[in-house]
Amino acid sequence: MPKRPWDTAREVPDIEDIQTPWKMIKILKFITLCVVALSVFGLALCSKASFLLLITLSNEGTKTLPDVMKPVALLCIGCALITPSVLLFLKSLWKACCQTSKPPRLSTVALVLVCELFVAGGAAILTIVAMPHLDIVTNVTILNGLAVFSAFLQIITQCTAKERNKSLVPSITAVILILLGYILFLYLYITKDPTDKKMAIWVGLAVGGSLLVSFNWWEGYLRLISENSNSVFLRLLFRDTKKCQNLLNILSSLLRIVVTASVLVAYVPLNKMDWSIVKSIPSHETKIIAIIIGVQLISSALCHWFALVACKMHALRRCFILPLYLASLAVMVLFIIPVIVYYQDYKSDLNGTEINFTGYCIGVVDGRNQNLTGSVFQHLVYDVTHTLCFLDMSKILDIGILTGSAVSWWLGLVMATIHLWHLKVLRIQRTQDLLTRRLYEGTFIEQSLLLNTRYDAQIKSRMKISEAFDTTMVYLCATMWHENYDEMMNIIISIFRLDKYRPKKGQQHIDLTFEAHIYFDDAFENVEGNRGRHLNKYGQTLVEILAEVYTIFTSIDQGFFKKTQKIPDQKILTTPYGGRLVVTMPHGNIITVHYKDKELIRHKKRWSQIMYLYYLLGFKLMTKHYGKWEKGEDESSLRAHVEKEKRNTYLLALDGDTDFQPAAVMLLIDRLKMYPRVGAACGRIHPTGSGPAVWFQKFEYAISHWLQKTAEHVIGCVLCSPGCFSLFRAEALMDDNVMKKYSTKSMEASNYIQYDQGEDRWLCTLLLKQGWRVEYNAASDAYTNAPEDFKELYNQRRRWGPSTMANVVDLLGATNVISKKNPSISKLFMFYQLFALVSSILAPATICLMIAGTFTFMFEIQGSASLVLGVIPPLIYLILCFKLKSDTQISIAAVMSVIYAFLMLVVSMTIIGAMVRDKTILTPSSLFIVAMAIIYQGFLRQGTKWVFNF
Repeated sequence: MPKRPWDTAREVPDIEDIQTPWKMIKILKFITLCVVALSVFGLALCSKASFLLLITLSNEGTKTLPDVMKPVALLCIGCALITPSVLLFLKSLWKACCQTSKPPRLSTVALVLVCELFVAGGAAILTIVAMPHLDIVTNVTILNGLAVFSAFLQIITQCTAKERNKSLVPSITAVILILLGYILFLYLYITKDPTDKKMAIWVGLAVGGSLLVSFNWWEGYLRLISENSNSVFLRLLFRDTKKCQNLLNILSSLLRIVVTASVLVAYVPLNKMDWSIVKSIPSHETKIIAIIIGVQLISSALCHWFALVACKMHALRRCFILPLYLASLAVMVLFIIPVIVYYQDYKSDLNGTEINFTGYCIGVVDGRNQNLTGSVFQHLVYDVTHTLCFLDMSKILDIGILTGSAVSWWLGLVMATIHLWHLKVLRIQRTQDLLTRRLYEGTFIEQSLLLNTRYDAQIKSRMKISEAFDTTMVYLCATMWHENYDEMMNIIISIFRLDKYRPKKGQQHIDLTFEAHIYFDDAFENVEGNRGRHLNKYGQTLVEILAEVYTIFTSIDQGFFKKTQKIPDQKILTTPYGGRLVVTMPHGNIITVHYKDKELIRHKKRWSQIMYLYYLLGFKLMTKHYGKWEKGEDESSLRAHVEKEKRNTYLLALDGDTDFQPAAVMLLIDRLKMYPRVGAACGRIHPTGSGPAVWFQKFEYAISHWLQKTAEHVIGCVLCSPGCFSLFRAEALMDDNVMKKYSTKSMEASNYIQYDQGEDRWLCTLLLKQGWRVEYNAASDAYTNAPEDFKELYNQRRRWGPSTMANVVDLLGATNVISKKNPSISKLFMFYQLFALVSSILAPATICLMIAGTFTFMFEIQGSASLVLGVIPPLIYLILCFKLKSDTQISIAAVMSVIYAFLMLVVSMTIIGAMVRDKTILTPSSLFIVAMAIIYQGFLRQGTKWVFNF
């Protein structure tokens, strides 16, 4: 019946998606953007300025470092070049050990090493050999000329693309401007003194080295060129570089280190310098060098990290591109203004006496005392001035040519990277899709960050990204049994909330459509005096909740006085398994409740999951394509449509008490869209409730769920994606040996433990064995009711414990097969799981040993007798379990758990007392306590770090 219009009193649950005030969010967003932009700008400025200072100190004639100490500055330049390669080598080596890595083809290795040889040799020649002989303005801006090869590749990729999505004018303009900068640079230095052959050599090495370094970003264009080319070699090359990236990074990093070290070691003696000075450098000069190289390395790494943050915040223009453009200009200002100020101050001190810039260089800059008696900053300014002394500042032509080359190079960099202003980034974007090289290039910080951003991202917007934005079908599949009113209310409100924020009516959101299916176990009962089976009280409660929540969501945005229909649009159907209730939610999406009769169909959670797997993925997804095939449509085209629909179909597994927000679902969907080999992803589960049992579970979830799954996600794969809130890929579930094997009936005791006691873990085991990756997303939060009494908690853990052990043993038994089929799981990761399994098996024995040690310390009982006393209680309980009923076993276990909890407190204090008495920690119990403290402290620190990163 319609609601009374005058009765405005109501009780409305919390249904909003976001409760934080929007004004506060906008203020925090603005502050964050400002902090990130200033950080990128400041760190890029520090990185480039410190590196250029090292080059200036290695220049002949500078006096902050005497000429005999120039090898020290060159050594620091080499360290700045080598450090990124060392970090990349360590990271790639770690990933190669923790993941399955395939060896690349010899042709791929040869081509990659040749390209890396060019880059490493060019970088070493440019920065160690050539740039120390150039002026500061050229050194600041010649790094912008490194975009010439990238701009040239942009022209090639645009010409070879099947569909042009951008004008060629910016790329062609970039090439012209950069080449103009090189021409002006060559003209200025060569015409200044045509007889100076050494300077001609330095200039030639600078041009050649910078052109070789511009090959650094070849990898970013390889995919696009290979896709638009008919060359089989290019396609195989791209596939090899993608699949064997870790091994190729290891080889290329070693090559870069060797080449840089070789150039450095060879150049110093060729330039008549001695390496022995490195051992005897004075402390004052040591501090200067240490500060400069420290600032360079730290600022480069931090700048790369903040640039990634800016990209993932979708603040490319404000926090990434613009700060790096301005940083290049700011470095120029930082070096040139002090030179002008000191020169003008000196002229004013002469009281009208005329002196030109050449005289200033001869009398003040080059004629100063070698010793650092004055300010270090003043000597650094004079050293920067010394690099400009080859110019005649009274000639407008010299200044104009130098300025023209600098402006041409800077504008060329801007035009070569102008496409970044229109770069499209997904909600969740992989780092390797943003930056080709995932570690910072400390020497060329802004060029590396700007040019490493993949140019083919624009092409990807019509290829891979267009596919990623295809309409996704998500089936919300919840399993229920005998949940109470509050638990049912949580999940129904969550589903209606998703209906509100992703409505079907009007197609406001074309990226997602969904259906909700609830599978209600044991929903019928016999009623005395009535024929047939009737809904039990739990099933009737769900019907009442559906009507109540429907009323709330239809009237939440209506007027103050308005009649609202309380009964939703619904259909009630009789089915072979029981009954079905179909409800149309206020915004057009469908929620279907499948009431199961245990006398007609198998009950329990696994069989409900099998039911919706075969109904949604087998019947609904495949039947329509099979019908088209029967009508004579082409099988190959139908197969392609099926594969596309399987890629764009997901199942969100839910429990009957799960509470979630739409944003949490979208985060999981985005992750599976971006990572094609991820078969399942789970969110961060928060237990809710009250009481001591819930307190314990909150701590347990924080350690064994949040932190352990984070560790598994990083070093391998998550072994269990819990069924209370996990998103599964239809393509993975429909793969061989997954859905079919999951429906196997338990015939042996081991099958019952592995298949039915922990069905979620077994499904993930099947996915892992088939080569799919399972991940954890800490940003996707969901809430579930935790057991509040010991009986329910013990029953739950009694199911989970044996199932966990059985599935881990199953994985360990197939280590060789899994490590070959699943690239995310290595034998090292499986050894980690073996260690964890053995530790859990030995845990009870460890407890008994600790208790025995306590008896020895407190009552001075002999070791063997105290060990017997420690083993007696669990032995008695083990014997009782063979005789007593399940409920009695749980009652005894609850009492013993409380006793053992207090006993372990006494044990801990006793062990600490024994450590103080014996003045040593070199005992088994003491080492165990110390190790546990360290492990949990590390868990908390690393867990907090990874939770915030994800």
